[in-house]
Amino acid sequence: MVTNCSNNYGPYQFPEKLIPLVILNALDGKPLPIYGKGDQVRDWLYVDDHARALCKVIAEGAVGETYNIGGDAERRNLEVVECICRLLDEMAPDKPPGIERYEDLITFVKDRPGHDRRYAIDATRIKNELGWTPTESFETGIRRTVQWYLENRDWCENTRNRSYREGMGAQR
Repeated sequence: MVTNCSNNYGPYQFPEKLIPLVILNALDGKPLPIYGKGDQVRDWLYVDDHARALCKVIAEGAVGETYNIGGDAERRNLEVVECICRLLDEMAPDKPPGIERYEDLITFVKDRPGHDRRYAIDATRIKNELGWTPTESFETGIRRTVQWYLENRDWCENTRNRSYREGMGAQR
């Protein structure tokens, strides 16, 4: 069996990805870079929903079939960033000096050449054949994600500075 999925988000995502990058940059009072006008569309899938879908495919899927796993949560990148900023205004009201609203940190940067305008996935088969749908809406999943990053700043810092690699014999 093969699975394909849309963009995952949630706890433990490395800080260079859009959602954790925005959360952590905002908390540090750094710019929130948005490519172009931020109108690239992505379907967002909460990581726990992805894991549940994989378990469903393993337990009930047909050998030789491909299942697409989607979050039913298409959003423009700018919408995602604005949503995170609103949540941070609520959940982390002690902003860095000089910041009135986290949204004020949004900075539009030159788009990458060849940047896809839209990533979408048709998850009809897994819904119809296996009865799977995501349990988290984008709104509930992103709130849980922001809360996790607020509660796990040490993990984030250790990941950003790669100190988690110490003692593992990994080269820097």
